[in-house]
Amino acid sequence: MCRIDAHKIKKILVIQFRPFGDVLLATSYLEALQTKFPEASIDFLVKKPFQKVLYKNPWLADIITIDQPSGIRYLTGRLKLFGDIRKRRYDLIIDQQSGVGSSQVVLFSNATYRLGWSKAKWRWCYNLKAEQGPVRYRSSQNFDMLAPLGISEKPHKPFYHIKPESVEYADNWMEAHRMDASRTVIISPGSPRERKKWVLENYAALSDEIVLNMKMQVVILWGPQEYQDACTVMQQSKQTCHLAPPSDYNQAAAFLKRCRLLICNDGGLYHLSVAVDAPALAIFGSTSPKKWSAEGFFPGHYHLFNSEWDKASGNHFGITPEDVYQKVASILDELSSSNRASSA
Repeated sequence: MCRIDAHKIKKILVIQFRPFGDVLLATSYLEALQTKFPEASIDFLVKKPFQKVLYKNPWLADIITIDQPSGIRYLTGRLKLFGDIRKRRYDLIIDQQSGVGSSQVVLFSNATYRLGWSKAKWRWCYNLKAEQGPVRYRSSQNFDMLAPLGISEKPHKPFYHIKPESVEYADNWMEAHRMDASRTVIISPGSPRERKKWVLENYAALSDEIVLNMKMQVVILWGPQEYQDACTVMQQSKQTCHLAPPSDYNQAAAFLKRCRLLICNDGGLYHLSVAVDAPALAIFGSTSPKKWSAEGFFPGHYHLFNSEWDKASGNHFGITPEDVYQKVASILDELSSSNRASSA
């Protein structure tokens, strides 16, 4: 492995193509990277539409976006990308993705320093290799990538900018529905991955318990391709809950800032709640909370996970609506105690 000359590093490229959650968590170390190389400009290479996560990031000089075409357009697009990256003359490329596609970009970049994971399939194209340390929340573990640069893990948080128009969008809707943010819980039952979705009837039963026993309002938040799931929860709920309006990722962030607690599956929305300091509870099934839960790393963030759940038994995850309700009650009590202590 080569030694670096920090004074020669003036242009840096970070690569994380997708998805929303991974791109967002990769922003956690950008401030530390800029501090280590104060005279360097940092660019970020990402696939569309995931560049939206990086909007107004204060540590980035440029965001390079690429399409996701197929066939001959894919090949010509790759060649164009290789040429563009090479012309930019990066001194350091950090391949956070460390996949085949990102490794190819590194290979043809002609960058002086090429950093990636030591166990990546194309690890031979890196002259700086990082070892992954103990499994922990991804934003923290991402710092392992920077160890060859002499950067250790520091206090951090993913960065996400909420647009003023998104705040206005959420505020207007909540005002129109006479909703009190301090008495509102958001439930997001959808996920682009079926294996991550806690069964919808459980979300409906949970919503009923929150409305009936806690006297709180419940908003069902949904994203692209999740409308039907949201409607199913609404239809199966016996108590009144509210269907959120169509919301993009930024508008969803504004809603999270206007609620007492988010309850969701493991996924990008949970990581978004970390970035915007919105309390959240994630229900885990097929994925490991050791890697994807922020509990213990960021205040106000929790998870539920049954390690004895048999994956062949369906998506109930070995967790009942009563289990989640009890956890929600405990979290709200903890949050209330924390708020009283901070205001004393």
